Amino acid sequence: MRQIPVDTLNATVMVAQPPQPKVKDRRTGERAMDAETGAALSTVDVMFAANGEVEILSVTVPESGISGELEMGTPVALTGLIARPGENEFNGQKRHGIAFRAVAVTSLANGASKPKAA
Repeated sequence: MRQIPVDTLNATVMVAQPPQPKVKDRRTGERAMDAETGAALSTVDVMFAANGEVEILSVTVPESGISGELEMGTPVALTGLIARPGENEFNGQKRHGIAFRAVAVTSLANGASKPKAA
């Protein structure tokens, strides 16, 4: 599948919706897992502002790649963000879309990366 790297250097990225477990099958509630590593996957909705435009992106990330408190409005860094264009068929109609995936979502809030005192 084609993967397109997304430049986040000049973007402002903030949490729009805290991480939620990614579900593979809504009927059974089965959790989505990474096909290569077997890691549990989560989704984080982020506000992505760049070039005078703002979008809400739903980003899939391994649970182990989520660091810091990710509450609504928290500024974050997206490591290894890629876009994957795709299509699927639902009820006889083709749907096109873009899926976003990151290696990590890291809080940039003050104190998020500082070690805690013992």
